[in-house]
Amino acid sequence: MQLVIISGRSGSGKSIALQALEDIGYYAIDNLPAMLLGSLVDELCEEGGRTHLAVSIDARNLPAALERLPVLLDELRQRPIDCQVIYLTTDARILLERYSATRRRHPLTRGSHMTLEEAITKEEETLNEIRDLADLLIDTSRLSVHDLRRRITDQVAHQRKDQLTLTFESFGYKRGVPMDADLVFDVRCLPNPYWDPTLRPHTGRDATIVAFLRGYPIVDDMTRDIQTLLERWLPAYQNSQRSYMTVAIGCTGGQHRSVYVAEQLAQALAPQIGDVQLRHRELGLQYTLGGSQAAPLDIATIAEQTSGVS
Repeated sequence: MQLVIISGRSGSGKSIALQALEDIGYYAIDNLPAMLLGSLVDELCEEGGRTHLAVSIDARNLPAALERLPVLLDELRQRPIDCQVIYLTTDARILLERYSATRRRHPLTRGSHMTLEEAITKEEETLNEIRDLADLLIDTSRLSVHDLRRRITDQVAHQRKDQLTLTFESFGYKRGVPMDADLVFDVRCLPNPYWDPTLRPHTGRDATIVAFLRGYPIVDDMTRDIQTLLERWLPAYQNSQRSYMTVAIGCTGGQHRSVYVAEQLAQALAPQIGDVQLRHRELGLQYTLGGSQAAPLDIATIAEQTSGVS
């Protein structure tokens, strides 16, 4: 059996993630009481007919049930079940904007005197332990509905238990560090093509920027050093039952240096790892190296495209 548990902050897109799995054949249950998870798995295993199960478990559960969930997860992982915990999170300021736009009530404000801001903070504290146990953390702050569905189907549904999914993500520090990054490398010390007006409109995927950066030995030195570190330690992460690893490469604007370095690292490690995911956050690009041609992403927020997302 493959069991996927979706958890995370209200308004971060859990219902979208669950629907994405349901659309590809998962038996999906929203807001499952945590104390029923073990019995449900036992029942489905005995029937033998359902081999793909997806459930959402979040702060709508009773506090006592959430407290016992880590123990239950440990018991499930001792069984011959491919159990993955996916945690969705979003910046608190964006959550405030989404709830204001949709005029929905936060689950923790029902029957209480908490303000929306207090409820968002309380929910994060309540779910901290589940977040720490998650196999994959996805920050949906800047993801569209279509991008989130793609991430779920590509990284979760097609994940093999014995395979490490490696993602390189370029980003700009001026828009913040990706919340779902496992390792972060700062390449702002490298020569910046931005200061050449003729190079500024291009990106790190263009030949002009590639030629510019390859003209400086320090760029190749840093890229090789990061590659050496990853080659040394990725097997250790995989041996510790790690299924996902996101390596974030950041420069000032996320257009030139970080894009180039992420591309070089992905090309160098793909022969050893297999398919490597590439995300260029500020360019709106996501693709698998060696797979299909990169396609632009719609970077509108989930709140702008939907209402009533939980």
